[in-house]
Amino acid sequence: MQEGKTMKTGKIVSFSAQGNEVQVQYERLAVTVRAVTPDILNVFVPCKDAVRNSKAVEGDRSVPVSVTAEQNGEKLLIGTKALTLCLGTDLYLAAKDGKGQELFHTYEGERTPLPRLSERSMKILAAEGHDVAKFSDLEYPVQLVMAMDEGDNFYGLGDKSGFLNKKYYEYENWNTDNPQAHTEDFHALYKSVPFLICAKRKGVYGLFFDNTYRSSFNLGKESADYFFYAAADGNLDLYITGGACMPDVVKGYTYLTGRTPLPQLWTLGYQQSRWGYESADDMREIAAAMRKNDIPCDAIHFDIDYMQQFKVFTWDEENYGKPGELIAELARDGFKTVTIIDPGTKEEEGYFMHDEGVEKGFFATDTDGKVYTNVVWPGKSNYPDFGRSEVRRWWGDHHRFLTDIGVAGVWNDMNEPASFEGELPADVVFHDEERTTDHAEMHNVYGHCMSRATFEGLRAHTDERPFIITRACYAGTQKYATVWTGDNQSLWAHLQMMIPQLCNLGMSGFAFAGTDIGGFGADTTPELLTRWIEAACFAPLFRNHAAKGSKPQEPWRFDEQTLSIYRDYVKLRYRFLPYLYDLFWQGESTGLPVMRPLVLHYEDDANVHNLNDEFLVGTSLLVAPVVEQGKRCRAVYLPEGTWYDLWTGEAREGRQYILKDAPLDVCPMFVKAGSLIPTFEPVSYVGEKPYRRLELLAAPGEASCVHFQDNGKDYGYREGRYNLYRFTRTADGRLETVMEHENYPRYDEISVVEIGNGAYAEKE
Repeated sequence: MQEGKTMKTGKIVSFSAQGNEVQVQYERLAVTVRAVTPDILNVFVPCKDAVRNSKAVEGDRSVPVSVTAEQNGEKLLIGTKALTLCLGTDLYLAAKDGKGQELFHTYEGERTPLPRLSERSMKILAAEGHDVAKFSDLEYPVQLVMAMDEGDNFYGLGDKSGFLNKKYYEYENWNTDNPQAHTEDFHALYKSVPFLICAKRKGVYGLFFDNTYRSSFNLGKESADYFFYAAADGNLDLYITGGACMPDVVKGYTYLTGRTPLPQLWTLGYQQSRWGYESADDMREIAAAMRKNDIPCDAIHFDIDYMQQFKVFTWDEENYGKPGELIAELARDGFKTVTIIDPGTKEEEGYFMHDEGVEKGFFATDTDGKVYTNVVWPGKSNYPDFGRSEVRRWWGDHHRFLTDIGVAGVWNDMNEPASFEGELPADVVFHDEERTTDHAEMHNVYGHCMSRATFEGLRAHTDERPFIITRACYAGTQKYATVWTGDNQSLWAHLQMMIPQLCNLGMSGFAFAGTDIGGFGADTTPELLTRWIEAACFAPLFRNHAAKGSKPQEPWRFDEQTLSIYRDYVKLRYRFLPYLYDLFWQGESTGLPVMRPLVLHYEDDANVHNLNDEFLVGTSLLVAPVVEQGKRCRAVYLPEGTWYDLWTGEAREGRQYILKDAPLDVCPMFVKAGSLIPTFEPVSYVGEKPYRRLELLAAPGEASCVHFQDNGKDYGYREGRYNLYRFTRTADGRLETVMEHENYPRYDEISVVEIGNGAYAEKE
């Protein structure tokens, strides 16, 4: 174990610089420092081998950068105009920004882990059911220990459980399907996104550790003097991202790993799901009830029951009719169909997926070359080797069965990969393209590679932008799929956790993310479901999903008040679709998410560093849901500026807490002064009728916004088939419109509604 010191590399012997790279020869190994951009430096330490095998960073993202390298005694200074990195003995690292402000340095003391427990104590703890692994003094071949300042706060890491600020907690990167109720002490969930943002009292930076092996972050839990990253194997492939502010760091990281592409407009609408719609009649009943109860809805999800014996790329004709007929029937009433697909492929001779996979050698094997078998929903199952491009093409091609029968989206589940008879052994043989490797390396990118296969398959078979949801993923999966936070529960604690989870996912590159509204497991209550739909109204992925055996949680299953409030907030969501769509369009270029923690834009305000129950939608809208049972009033923190109550139009000055009445039908929301927010009239589903009228919700003050308009379906916008409006509202209230790009039918009418008037006043 690297006791406190980062890596035992010895002293710097020599260095050489060429182009963007500086090769640094230490006594024990060679380290490469590469400037990707002026704001991104990559430090590559070949702890295992000299080859980068990144799944997150595709292609060469480097741009021409002027790099300086200068030796100063035993230290080497490597710099761009924005970042300077100091290297020293035993991989001492220190970084400064372009103004000379120190961002970090490696910890020079010794680690002080908890005392090792005696064997007797370990046995006692294990006998009572405790996880004794966390008490072990593990050795890490890859480790970086960084000094921690009192004012440091940590964000990112995907959707780890707990609070927004990850300081004083520890987490593990090992994609895990754990059905227990997730608490703030959960170390691992379904995703591994080893990207950490550190916001200091002065300065901010990001650290991306591109290593797919099992790894962990200890963010001051072990000691308030340091935080550390450690991996069980692989290399230290570290990207340091700088910037003047936190959005710059997010932009840099998403430039590196990819950005969420613009989705189809309908995918931002409401989606209804349940593991337990077991027949075509169940689906018809749900669709009819949606329309009867006047709840806008764009999609119904088909869980595993629609398949024959849970065999992928099959259809249960006995319970769901002939393939395509039910889908066409639902489509006539405006519903898209999203079908689940799991990676576990039933081991059954005569089943085409099994036979093809075995014949072509497309499944993972044990070390003796025998196809590896575990058990998931179909029973004995095999696991496609998605790290190979030919396997991904094979899997992607089979999606033609789904697209041919009218399926509009694919939901990838159980792709951690999950298994019922114990975790896949570390030595199960997988591949990284043509290179033979094992489960230990590919586990965390299994869902990533499956999502890529699905994306490329749908891209090949349709002209529309693929819609894919995945449970498991790795850094960079945002290029291929949206995500949800997995199997949450109908618990107030999980409603509370939704906000920090989605905000940290957004800052980790995943702009398109959501949670199961109402909770997947356990039984929701009318009040919990009501508060959940209010809180999730602006979550990018807007889906109600529940588990078989739990209380049905479609809103009409409850009282009239619950149904009415639920309907109102779904309709509110549909009003704001053009604003959400604009944010996604902007995010394709900037990498900034739709749903944002306040700290992203107000990092100098200490009041928002640990703010877990509010969020921003873009920069114009602040949402402060009620997330505690029985509350009918709450304190809302308003950051700098003037903010207008969406429901009353009342102006409140920022940098203070206010008390806001919040009866059951009110989710407190505030619009920032000088905002113009595009809105539509609600419809039953996207495409019910053309959007010919745009209404701009205006908060007092001079304002401007850019609005994007296209067909909401395909890639024509990348060929110029879109309109781009710049709206400006002058001090005297006049609206000026400039067409910055025009190649699509214009709106018939554009109007302005003042904050607090019209439909938005109905909540008071």
